[in-house]
Amino acid sequence: MEIQKEKTNPFTNIKHIIAVMSGKGGVGKSSITSLMGVALNNKGYKVGILDADITGPSIPKVFGVNQKRAVGMENEIMPVKTASGIKIMSINLLIDQEDAPVVWRGPLIANMVKQFYTDVLWGDLDYLLIDLPPGTGDVPLTIMQSLEIDGIIVVSTPQDLAKLIVTKSINMAKMMGIPILGIIENMSYFQCPDCGKQHSVFGNSGIEIIVKEMDIPLIGKIPIDPELTSLSDEGKIELYEKINYTFGEAFGIQIEKVIEAGKDENLCFQNV
Repeated sequence: MEIQKEKTNPFTNIKHIIAVMSGKGGVGKSSITSLMGVALNNKGYKVGILDADITGPSIPKVFGVNQKRAVGMENEIMPVKTASGIKIMSINLLIDQEDAPVVWRGPLIANMVKQFYTDVLWGDLDYLLIDLPPGTGDVPLTIMQSLEIDGIIVVSTPQDLAKLIVTKSINMAKMMGIPILGIIENMSYFQCPDCGKQHSVFGNSGIEIIVKEMDIPLIGKIPIDPELTSLSDEGKIELYEKINYTFGEAFGIQIEKVIEAGKDENLCFQNV
């Protein structure tokens, strides 16, 4: 039985939805989602980020809006805007204490995420990015079944189990009939600021083999950068691409390129 897709409210018009997925936690998926949002926003697109990682929400923190609260209006909710105008919705914008645990069962969490899509007044968006919780459990399944997702970007790290974990994520997306736009390898290496040499902290990467076998684009390899960590902790991730202009420009081009490729090949974004 086919599950009916959720509809947004009359005040919301979302052109495209991209979900960011990882097979396990701790790979920096929320950081990648945030960097994608900043990159697209800097290119003039209207962007929103739905933080679907209910039990580990970190999107408000990295954007420095964790002290703000989403405002309810009858049956709708107003998202919080970041300094650069990115719209955000997260469970941490609704609870009184951001460090309070959300001890809910899977179906309740999944329903809350659906409400973030249907009841939030997103307005006009070119892209809604969904930061999925890690793994292939209830929430990712519900979102893939219930929302009109145009494509998925998988985040991985260069570790021994990466191939198995990435393969599970990709196979789940294929089961749901959702195109994989590409893979980003995070924490790929550390580049010495003195000599410029790259050090494979988590071992040698096998991502090239994975993308070749799966016939999926490799969007890029993101290095370990203490400056990104510091800015995220300070809630100033929007400044990273301005400070590290070379990275910001290259990353933005790659994200836009893989999205445009999806349009051109009619794999997704068919309503453009």
